[in-house]
Amino acid sequence: MLDIKWIRENAEMLDAALAKRGAEPLSASLIALDERRRTNLQALQDMQSRRNAASKDIGAAMAQKNAELADKLKAEVADLKNAMPALEEDSRKIEAELNDALSRIPNIPLDDVPVGADETGNVVKSVVGKKPTWNHQPREHFEIGEALGLMDFEGAARISGSRFTILKGQLARLERALGQFMLDLHTQEHGYTEVQPPLLVRDDPMYGTGQLPKFAEDLFRTTDGRWLIPTAEVPLTNIVREQILEGEKLPLRFTALTPSFRSEAGSAGRDTRGMLRQHQFNKVELVSITDAETSVAEHERMTACAEEVLKRLGLHYRVMTLCTGDMGFGARKTYDLEVWLPGQDTYREISSCSVCGDFQARRMNARYRTKEDKGTRFVHTLNGSGVAVGRALIAVIENYLNDDGSVSVPEVLVPYMGGQTRIEKVA
Repeated sequence: MLDIKWIRENAEMLDAALAKRGAEPLSASLIALDERRRTNLQALQDMQSRRNAASKDIGAAMAQKNAELADKLKAEVADLKNAMPALEEDSRKIEAELNDALSRIPNIPLDDVPVGADETGNVVKSVVGKKPTWNHQPREHFEIGEALGLMDFEGAARISGSRFTILKGQLARLERALGQFMLDLHTQEHGYTEVQPPLLVRDDPMYGTGQLPKFAEDLFRTTDGRWLIPTAEVPLTNIVREQILEGEKLPLRFTALTPSFRSEAGSAGRDTRGMLRQHQFNKVELVSITDAETSVAEHERMTACAEEVLKRLGLHYRVMTLCTGDMGFGARKTYDLEVWLPGQDTYREISSCSVCGDFQARRMNARYRTKEDKGTRFVHTLNGSGVAVGRALIAVIENYLNDDGSVSVPEVLVPYMGGQTRIEKVA
């Protein structure tokens, strides 16, 4: 969330930033709403002050035995008391209206983010490795998995409907191996603390990371009013909500392997076959909590940590700097890692790493203090996939397909597979 004080002082900057994101200017309407709030609040404060003063004057009038003045003052106090509840209710409504309006404004992009309307405006930052070549024809992951007898979409549909998958046997183990490998890498070599967070959260954490109120249709809600997490970013980032941290203990780095749940409300007709876009999928998430000075450098570090997963799996990928029109709601800058999928003959996103500045921290009221500062400052937050496990499985299946239809196990995963080096068709 943006600070209304900052908006008042930087109205042109806000509108310019919104224009980069393809949105209409909002500063005038926000400032006008804030003026209403201020005027209403001042009127309420004036009324309270007059009521207090009149109450004191009643005592003085009675001490002077001036009954007429005392009665007049009592009537005035009674009128003020009767009028104040309506004004207080107006104040609450205006405050709520302003907060709702502020909560729907996207974050301000950093100056070096490329300007563009959609994904066509994204810029290649780097390319790692080369596209593999084989004697056989590349095949998509669902063709390979079904041919192996280890991937069952029809069975999943009978149980849960579309956009679910049943993995069996060694493919199920391969996905588990990928998740464990990523966790071990990030905790043992990259300095992240493993967390096993709740998968159900209340409204406030969803609001804190920006899923609510704007993106409610993309989420699953339970009958008791909780939400299934769309990403472990939500519980991991909210670990620091409503806290004041000691600056010298930053950065905090958390990682978790969890299921994620998304309704895919805006994806009708897209990626309907296979595992690319599922209602339920596993993902290793990375979250960093930093001070204001180091968040941009932490963004580069986090992206490198996610890249290391793909490097050790021997997968060809590229890093994209997302343009303003393709960047997420809460991000100031985002790098997408796009892995090469030979079956589709294209790159597909497998990780998205974003720096959010203090945008989420304001919504969570998460602060830190340093020895130099008299007061507190909002922390900066970052999040990224380290990486999406299901999509990593897809990439391994398609890139490690052999001529005979079997799939080789990447060397780094062999210890997690009990020494198995190849996945073959079920007899």
